[in-house]
Amino acid sequence: MSKSYMAKPETVERKWYIIDAANKPLGRTAALAATILNGKHRPEYTPHVDCGEFVIIINAEKAVLTGKKLDQKHYYHHSGYVGGLKDVKYRKLMETKPELAMSLAVKGMLPKNSIGVKSLTRLKVYRGAEHNNAAQKPVAYEG
Repeated sequence: MSKSYMAKPETVERKWYIIDAANKPLGRTAALAATILNGKHRPEYTPHVDCGEFVIIINAEKAVLTGKKLDQKHYYHHSGYVGGLKDVKYRKLMETKPELAMSLAVKGMLPKNSIGVKSLTRLKVYRGAEHNNAAQKPVAYEG
């Protein structure tokens, strides 16, 4: 009987990948990034071990939302005070903070546990084509 391989946290080697979001749907880019951050693209994926890689998303401002989402989708957050609900349409969010819109989409696709929280720290989102992670020698992800 063959035994299943279980990855160990100390043996996981993490690579850096770049995803270009220009002219691609925001959700598709976020889903690809969440898969890589979670490590599900690796053959040695183990659910209870953080096997994910680092992800750099560039050109977040050029990501597109399909349909009427720019005018109908809202980003809500609460200050914690009475009457403190803030409401921003995605059209304004994509103009002012496209990095936040992309990272929120990725965060929603990660598991809601300690592995998901740790995975999100490996996500780097940049508005334009320039990024300051060249020292890590990232490679473009072809998936």
